[in-house]
Amino acid sequence: MKQLLKKISPFNNSADMTVSLFVIKKILAFWLCYIAGLFLAEGLVILLHFALGKNMLVGDVFDAGTITLITYYGYIVIAGIALLYWKIVEKKPLSTMGLSKRFDTYFIGIAISIFLLTLSVAIIVMTRNIKYQGIFENADFLRVILLTGGFIIQGATEEILCRGIVLHALKERTSLATAMIVSTILFILPHWSSLFAGEMIYGVIGVINLILISIIFSFLTVCFKSIWAACGLHSFWNAILYCVLGLNLSGNEETVTAIFKMQSVGDNIWNGGIYGIEASAATTIVLAFAVVLIYILGRRRINGE
Repeated sequence: MKQLLKKISPFNNSADMTVSLFVIKKILAFWLCYIAGLFLAEGLVILLHFALGKNMLVGDVFDAGTITLITYYGYIVIAGIALLYWKIVEKKPLSTMGLSKRFDTYFIGIAISIFLLTLSVAIIVMTRNIKYQGIFENADFLRVILLTGGFIIQGATEEILCRGIVLHALKERTSLATAMIVSTILFILPHWSSLFAGEMIYGVIGVINLILISIIFSFLTVCFKSIWAACGLHSFWNAILYCVLGLNLSGNEETVTAIFKMQSVGDNIWNGGIYGIEASAATTIVLAFAVVLIYILGRRRINGE
């Protein structure tokens, strides 16, 4: 038993084990980086409160908007832990986790995010389940910029964990399908509680959409041999949805200052109800189309030809 635990321990870079044990080892590495990063980030937030004269013990905390910004920028701690893990424990260059010099592909990811969101929202608007109400007067552009910066960090962090540490490591020892399944499950789990905060149907559609977008992230990573395109798509999907369109992001109902005023009309499977368009059937259709299209365009690389 002691030898088994030593093999699957995420604190060493041993790869001399069966494929199944190697998968377990990488799952443990994911959780090690994620949980250690969360604890360290929370600790820094507490210290920041006290350093600025706030006493959290009596409920004296920053306002909701500031907490949101701190939360997203706090992902840089998790990213830092993950990168240090790869360098110190795995003893590999960052390029082997997909942080290659092909940063230009980041902008391809941004373009894909704009296309997918525009198509999804257009379908929902045509079904009259989202109403466009014009442009926000006195929009807080500084807040929009700061939130976008937070989303850039948050999206990249999730991709470093899921497509970097997990997908890149596993696809060298297992099939691409296995690597994608494991990375997708780990991608979904942190979203689970918010997915099922409302009615079951929205949670189910939300899970389907997370699976589809995770497949897209994985296909882009394999096609470009880099995680930068996935980072661009992930970060700017969140930023555009939340900061530009002013729509719900993953069930977050906080009122935001965005550029455009858009609002869901009622709760139904077309607008995703309380969770937002990420639990919308229209988004499912668009993402499924994107999965097929990206596979057709990049099938040679995806199939390892």
